[in-house]
Amino acid sequence: MSITKEGKEEIKQEFEKHSQDTGSAEIQIATLSKRISNMTEHLKENKKDHGSKKGLYKMVAKRKKLLRYLKRTNFESYEGLVKKLNLRG
Repeated sequence: MSITKEGKEEIKQEFEKHSQDTGSAEIQIATLSKRISNMTEHLKENKKDHGSKKGLYKMVAKRKKLLRYLKRTNFESYEGLVKKLNLRG
């Protein structure tokens, strides 16, 4: 369900802008996308886990807000990230 430390490091290395980058919108969106896919798989097996479903909705909303922010501030980065993560058709 959660991401391991190594998984976060892989995501960070793939999406970082510079060596000290830990909290850019791109990294946050990629991490949330991984957590959302893990949670979706969990909920397919555990349909009555309403607490996790609420957490999933919160993660999706946060990712949506971050995507909106990135689209507004750096459209080229937004387009690349959406294609790389395969978020929208």
